[in-house]
Amino acid sequence: MSLDHATNIVKHQTVTRDAFLGGRLGIKQPAKGFRAGLDSVLLGAAVSAGTGTLLDLGAGVGTAGLVALAHHALLSAVLVDNEPEMLALATENIAENGLSGRATTISLDLTASGTIRAKAGLKADHYATVIANPPFFAAGQGTLAKGSARAAARHMDAASLDLWVKTAAASAAPDGEITFILPADSLAPLLAAFDGRFGALTLLPLSPRPETPASRILLRGIKGSRAPLTLLPARTLHIGEGNAFAPEFEAILRGTARLLW
Repeated sequence: MSLDHATNIVKHQTVTRDAFLGGRLGIKQPAKGFRAGLDSVLLGAAVSAGTGTLLDLGAGVGTAGLVALAHHALLSAVLVDNEPEMLALATENIAENGLSGRATTISLDLTASGTIRAKAGLKADHYATVIANPPFFAAGQGTLAKGSARAAARHMDAASLDLWVKTAAASAAPDGEITFILPADSLAPLLAAFDGRFGALTLLPLSPRPETPASRILLRGIKGSRAPLTLLPARTLHIGEGNAFAPEFEAILRGTARLLW
């Protein structure tokens, strides 16, 4: 459900206001370019820590972080992005969903040095939960999207991904939970980036349909843990050949269930 309207926040761009979690959240986002959807909802619903502060890296318009806040009444959030237009929409989304007392935004390049991160207000060794849905094509792969925001939202090489994970590691509190969602073909560089920084890794593959290869992966780690990796069975998003979601994921999208894993 969406309502298109013009806005001065995103110049020369139409913005939609889309309903998430069965209407519990209304999210403004650009009508074209990168748009929050299934991955953002799954990421927010995958957060298990119900207290403390959540850090959403590359938050865009804030969907994943706000989904987590909708599920956890005692959680607060800091949403970080380096695109002013997207961060402005995130600020609007926080206010319009009645979450101004629980969420703030920071403008920051996540590949910046620790000194720059600290000056921007990003705390070290602080956040109970860190989540991210990083750009999902390696540089040089896929079709480059028009416009810097959309291009940045879809392209990242392994070195940049490692810097995102480094920022997550520096920001998370001891025993903090770190969760990333990416396409399955990004698993190798993501595992390499998590290695040595987090333990108790839990890997959840998501398949579009039964007997099809996984298309997405969720990877969770715990800062300071030395526990081994757990590879969970793949879960299926859709039923049969249609577009209907499996009951587990339909409930997650409607906001009546979290992603338990």
